[in-house]
Amino acid sequence: MATIRFTKDHEWIRVEDDGIGVVGITAHAQERLGDVVFVELPDIGKQVEQGGEIAVVESVKAASDIFAPVAGEVVAANDALTDEPAKVNADPLGEGWFFKLRPRDPAQLEALMDEAAYARFVEELG
Repeated sequence: MATIRFTKDHEWIRVEDDGIGVVGITAHAQERLGDVVFVELPDIGKQVEQGGEIAVVESVKAASDIFAPVAGEVVAANDALTDEPAKVNADPLGEGWFFKLRPRDPAQLEALMDEAAYARFVEELG
């Protein structure tokens, strides 16, 4: 079963059985952004450090950077978002994923919040 973890910047990462992490933004983040109109995805092969800027999402309200939840190498990008960025609003934890990466340090995953901790974090934000 895939484990999903969350960052304080409202990204999620779900590590699949093959060890590859699928990354996107949370339902909370997409609700705050409003209607997503454009997504800039990272290039395949890009190396990124944990917390590094890796993608951009633009909505009718604002543009926001997407940060890498863990260090690793980008192995896939969700090109469907280029034509249909609204998938981020419709299904942020499913078809609205942004990219996949191969994590460099599995310990970084353990330091991220689980679903219960993220829910508490969002609740505390008000």
